[in-house]
Amino acid sequence: MIARAPQTVSDRSAAQLLQMAKRTPEGALGSLLELYRNYLRILARSQLNADLLQRATPSDVVQDTFLDAYRDFVQFRGNTPAEFLAWLRRILVRNIATLVEHHLVTQKRDVRREVSLDSIAQAFDHSTCRLDQVLAAAVSSQSDQAQSSERAALVADHLAQLPSQYREVLVLRHLEELPFEQVATRMGRTAAATRMLWVRAIDRLRKSLAAEGLS
Repeated sequence: MIARAPQTVSDRSAAQLLQMAKRTPEGALGSLLELYRNYLRILARSQLNADLLQRATPSDVVQDTFLDAYRDFVQFRGNTPAEFLAWLRRILVRNIATLVEHHLVTQKRDVRREVSLDSIAQAFDHSTCRLDQVLAAAVSSQSDQAQSSERAALVADHLAQLPSQYREVLVLRHLEELPFEQVATRMGRTAAATRMLWVRAIDRLRKSLAAEGLS
């Protein structure tokens, strides 16, 4: 199988696809959604603990989000990629909340007390900022013109191309903000081995970004 090059978010392409989708959703909407698949998948992964991962994968949640977006796109009133991405995030928040609700019901816990759309949305915002931190750790400079969500989507595209262990150590360390000792426990490694894995992951991410002139 031939590996595909990372598909990164471009303001111009996203804006063009959005306008095309508003005129004729067939085809253009699918291409527009694909620009944000990796970003949404990383956000979903940051919110799914071990119990929830037994019920659904991040890809499952994102696919449900895309299906909802196809169904409800006629209701979208925004005109910019930023507005579209915010709309997608709200759909993703609802789907994560629904997954949490179903899990709590099976655990016979109080859903009303423990599920909050606002808290999940705030966690997503925090994860977006932490994706920025991954980029900061990998490159020496950032474009002043890039918005936070654009940079986060860019990092997610490149994270998706990394080997699974590299991607996992970066997610656990930066998005879940776990100390190396806890990351090591989650990954079944020693703390020293985990630190070395993290160093190699950052180096691989740096090289991937440098290949696009982003170092």
